[in-house]
Amino acid sequence: MQVEENMTDYLIRFDAWLNSIGIAGNFIRLILAALWAFLVVSILFRIGRLIFRKKLKAGNRIQVRFIENILKIAVIMIAVFWVFNIGDTAGNFGKVLFQGTAIIGAIIGLAAQPVISDLCCGIMISISKPFEIGDRIELQSGIAGIVKDITIRHVVLQGIGTTDVIIPNSVINSMAVTNLSHGSGIRSVFMKFNIAYGSDVEKAMSIVSKIVVDSPYTIPAHPEGSGIEYSPVYFMEFGESSLVIATTVYYDPATGLGDLKNDINLRVNRKFNEEGIEIPYNYVNVVMRNDATNSKEVL
Repeated sequence: MQVEENMTDYLIRFDAWLNSIGIAGNFIRLILAALWAFLVVSILFRIGRLIFRKKLKAGNRIQVRFIENILKIAVIMIAVFWVFNIGDTAGNFGKVLFQGTAIIGAIIGLAAQPVISDLCCGIMISISKPFEIGDRIELQSGIAGIVKDITIRHVVLQGIGTTDVIIPNSVINSMAVTNLSHGSGIRSVFMKFNIAYGSDVEKAMSIVSKIVVDSPYTIPAHPEGSGIEYSPVYFMEFGESSLVIATTVYYDPATGLGDLKNDINLRVNRKFNEEGIEIPYNYVNVVMRNDATNSKEVL
């Protein structure tokens, strides 16, 4: 009890001292309030991170991430408002800092139009859920990637490698979106391989089949024990300058298509070279002849 009375007395004297030094006291009061607000906000963010982490595991991840970011902004705004309204004196100091609010408000209103548009589109995306965190999508503009995150303004796509593509919510909301992972836990790509006429077709098919199975980026197309776990390799056609073999390759939605194709193509090229299987390419035979009259070279 005595300790509480001493602490209260100390705070009263400290507040009186702040009032006695004028605007400097107001500034110190605001700094202390800001530090206290920062501490409280940090604790709330940590608690929120633990709560939302559990919600993310439960599903509806894009909705959860958007709500989490909205709440973060709301908490920060409340903290800022509280800091500048901590007391009458501090509130007056805050008013001095924000003189000319009509002009500032008009400027902020004009600047905030894209922000409000992105916020509203983010709400629509989180409600309609055309895609989820972890889905691979392709936009009408040709941009493609795995959905990594959604903020109040942007959707973050992970492109090839470690490149992130940041797209405003309003842009995505106005485009046709192809969700390559929608309604399926597995994705596929049809891959063709050309070999020269005269090559051992069956040997080439066997090589491609083994490479698809051995690649760390592929997964079985059918349940284990079903007899055909991976798609067969087919002799598709007689091309103009090559024989065409092809297969369907299955992979997890989180796997980058560029990484998968790069791995399989490198393995196929290396193995074909080792086994003497020629990969054909277009070329032109140039015939040179001497003209008896003008000695010109004709191609």
